Amino acid sequence: MEARMKNPAAIIPAAMKPIMELMKAAQSQGLPPELLELVHLRVSQINGCSPCVDSGLKSLRKLGESDERIGLVSAWREAPYYTDAERAALGLAEASTRLADRADAVSDEVWDNAADHFDEKQLASILLMTAVTNLFNRLNAPVRQIAGSW
Repeated sequence: MEARMKNPAAIIPAAMKPIMELMKAAQSQGLPPELLELVHLRVSQINGCSPCVDSGLKSLRKLGESDERIGLVSAWREAPYYTDAERAALGLAEASTRLADRADAVSDEVWDNAADHFDEKQLASILLMTAVTNLFNRLNAPVRQIAGSW
């Protein structure tokens, strides 16, 4: 496997700085880093972005997450390893990633469930993490970025 080119944000360094600032902003609202990394991993799995799945897995391991929690995030609805708050965040991240899958992309049920667990700034943090992850996924996939090459 060979990449077509480097990640576009690496080629245009002026793009990388604001993307990383958005990531830092998403991480600044007091949510556990494990939760945000679970969101990052799940969104990357949905989009089939191997470099981001790889980085998410490695980040979660560094944070001390168990193999069960890392390995079963794609089946979070059926797996017993996640809190209700984590499930709400993952549901919001999935709906926010799959916008075209249904007319009401983020249903009131998904939103209200997340809002039951998180305040407005924390919801914004989850949405920013989802958006930045989707951005990286959409930069990596077209150029066929190789997992582990970052």
